[in-house]
Amino acid sequence: MPMATTTITMITVTMRGIPTITTMTDVSATRAALRLQSWLSPSFPIGAYSYSHGVEAAIEGGLVSDAETLRDWIDGLLKFGSGASDAILLSEAWRHASGGDEKALYVLTEFATALIPTAELRLEASSQGTAFIKTVSAAWGEIEQIALPPAPPLPVAYGAITAAADIALDLAGPLYLQAFVHNLVSAAVRAVPLGQTDGQRVIAALEVSVDEVWCASEGRSIDDIGTAALMAEWSSMQHEAMDGRLFRS
Repeated sequence: MPMATTTITMITVTMRGIPTITTMTDVSATRAALRLQSWLSPSFPIGAYSYSHGVEAAIEGGLVSDAETLRDWIDGLLKFGSGASDAILLSEAWRHASGGDEKALYVLTEFATALIPTAELRLEASSQGTAFIKTVSAAWGEIEQIALPPAPPLPVAYGAITAAADIALDLAGPLYLQAFVHNLVSAAVRAVPLGQTDGQRVIAALEVSVDEVWCASEGRSIDDIGTAALMAEWSSMQHEAMDGRLFRS
């Protein structure tokens, strides 16, 4: 007998009070969750473990020294830095890919690349984006690929691929931001060094921020992108000149 499916309807309300309805079967919802579990895993081969997004230099400079300062640092990145920008960029990529607008994806890729303030952060974003597309294409060949320019930043690549895989944006988006938090905490655990339990406390404490940043990004476009994480950018520039580095950024 064929497997029976049950339709699940999720109604969420954004911070602006706009209801959003997402409908999918339990089978497709499970497969979407399984794919995101794989794609956002630390073991997924995009080299995420080798980048710290400037956190290593912040540790070297005494700006991040324990769980509390790490939480504040990542919270700032989420709300005022690359976390907030990435939420909008991946949403735009998802929408363009869903509509089959390859020209808009090309323009978005150029715009997203131009936003990156330092050479190391550009390497981090573009190399991971390229590896993400390559790995998904090789292992999940049935997913229709969206044509993208070479070396798209990771949020653009991720947004386009999740759309091609028919994964709902309101599922893919917040999990991407959560993975961003995980990667930075993992870097700090190794570089501070920070205990594993303290690292998990930071992740738990930032769940609210991840949710708030994602909700705030809903309905926004690239015209709304703006950052104020100057110390993070300064740390990235300092990292370029550091000796004895553990990470590539």
